[in-house]
Amino acid sequence: MKLFLPLALLLPVALLAQPEVKFSDPGALVLRPELGKNKAATAALQAAGLTAEAQELVVNYSDPQYWPPGLSTDSARQANAPYLQNYAAYRICKYEVDSLPYVIVMLPAQQNIHMPEDMRPLADVYLLLPDSAAKDVRSGKPRPLISRGPRWKDRPKAKIVKPDGLYATYDLGDDEAGREALKKKYMSDAEIEAVVFRSHERNWPDGIDSFDERFPRLEQFSKYKAYVGAEWDDKVLLIIPVEKNRKLPTAMRPYMDLYFVYAKDAVEVKGKRK
Repeated sequence: MKLFLPLALLLPVALLAQPEVKFSDPGALVLRPELGKNKAATAALQAAGLTAEAQELVVNYSDPQYWPPGLSTDSARQANAPYLQNYAAYRICKYEVDSLPYVIVMLPAQQNIHMPEDMRPLADVYLLLPDSAAKDVRSGKPRPLISRGPRWKDRPKAKIVKPDGLYATYDLGDDEAGREALKKKYMSDAEIEAVVFRSHERNWPDGIDSFDERFPRLEQFSKYKAYVGAEWDDKVLLIIPVEKNRKLPTAMRPYMDLYFVYAKDAVEVKGKRK
């Protein structure tokens, strides 16, 4: 999208509420969804009201590489079968293949932090199931809005000059001034929730998601290509895009855009010194 208007930042689409579903059969999961190659799936996503960008998000994050470890192998799926029904899952759309109905189901990361660690999605992921395997439940919960997070390409570049100035366990969700600063940068509610969720160490890559793992790699944080998301008080939010950080060591490489809360004096912004 090329528009430079606040509305152009609203990646989520306001959609009608879709039912929450439950599934319990690990054998029902389609292990190679390949939604991008299926015209019926594309048509169903369009009919559900998803923008082209939101459709791309669903296609990309239906790839099994993004599934939690507890779903990634046959043995893990069988071992975790009793817990599958505990997922918060939402029907996105339904379509048919050879007269058999299938459903695309969303597992929102934020609504599944209650799951066992190896079953907890680190990003919103999408599963393909036979429609008969996804049972509607009357919870009254609306389907979460889909967001990959805020734009970064038109934001100032930044360099981390004091890696230890990181607030790794900072709860941005409880910081009223921080949330207001994000709103002033035209972030939607869904984008703000994505930032809040992925700005805490527990939702970072395995090599940096705890102090013990992070400390030996801390000096390498200066290699992250970062962009300023917002500033408030003595803090700055940095956006760490996947697209610009693919060459980092695997243990530090983002699987989707990350967010760091840093002390302002630990960051140098292009064109001025913090």
